[in-house]
Amino acid sequence: MSTRPIDLLVAGGGPAGLVTALHAARAGLDVEVWEPRPGDVDKACGEGLMPGALASLQALGVDPPGRAFDGIRYVGSGRSADAEFRAGPGRGIRRTTLHRALREAALDAGARIEQRALRTVTQDGAVVTADGVRARHLVAADGLHSPVRRMLGLGAGAGRHPRFGLRRHFRTEPWSPYVEVHWAPEVEAYVTPVGDGLVGVNVLAATGGGSFDDRVRAVPGLPDLLAGAEVVGDVRGAGPLWQGARRRVAGRVLLVGDAAGYVDALTGEGLALAFAQAGAAVRAITDGAPERYERDWARVTRRYRWLTAALLVGTRPRFVRRSLVPVSRALPPLFRGAVNSLAGPAGH
Repeated sequence: MSTRPIDLLVAGGGPAGLVTALHAARAGLDVEVWEPRPGDVDKACGEGLMPGALASLQALGVDPPGRAFDGIRYVGSGRSADAEFRAGPGRGIRRTTLHRALREAALDAGARIEQRALRTVTQDGAVVTADGVRARHLVAADGLHSPVRRMLGLGAGAGRHPRFGLRRHFRTEPWSPYVEVHWAPEVEAYVTPVGDGLVGVNVLAATGGGSFDDRVRAVPGLPDLLAGAEVVGDVRGAGPLWQGARRRVAGRVLLVGDAAGYVDALTGEGLALAFAQAGAAVRAITDGAPERYERDWARVTRRYRWLTAALLVGTRPRFVRRSLVPVSRALPPLFRGAVNSLAGPAGH
């Protein structure tokens, strides 16, 4: 066991953990990241960065390549409604590309990254001890089903109406300058351009059963758009998406990203929230006030939690889902306003 604790140990080397490490290293902290998965870490997600999330990333000096998109298009009932971003384009970025860029930035800033899993956590008033390694603080950024959250008894269970996501990529030129959200009675599909000649398709449904292809076939018009496209890579899944946490701070341990609680992917704010939480957690630690992060977390996630919970309840009835696109077409200022509110920086 080392005699001198490190300043910060980060459990989880996805975007939330790496941005936490980047902030911490640039603040002069001695920081170490533990990530058990080798190589460029992938995840079942939409892969679209809204303009606010992209701006936050670029402010860190990280600017990975991808495919620009101009806004959001709702598709359903044989019609569509478009809302362009006022603050400039977003960007579709393969999760592996994003991970590689953030990992390089964290290493360049002086963070250390080790391929290892965290198995035990204890703490006292001065340090956290993880598998014999002592740290003044621990940030758990270890994902939707956070082992650290479970070890500390901070979980709040899963939602009453679980939803699951499946994602796959297709080799085809993006047919739209938007992220398209295709609404069907039981499924919605998010189609994101993530590169030249490459789109990602993420399908969400209120059940873990059924294959990716079954879900795509349940979305009118989408199979025709993908006809003849080459399948790239395996299907990746995630869920149940709703995960609760009773609190985000336990002594010297702070939860960041999906580990801190997650409602759903409906609004596409996941990465913007992770970046905002990472910065807030490091500021609380460097200010010597880790308990403050609980309040800061509530502030930066408030819009996401309220709006996403309302959308989940509101779009559960079939007649509401059928009316989403017609209403968005009939009330374009309202639709554009909602999209641009979500496209801005988290916490604003």
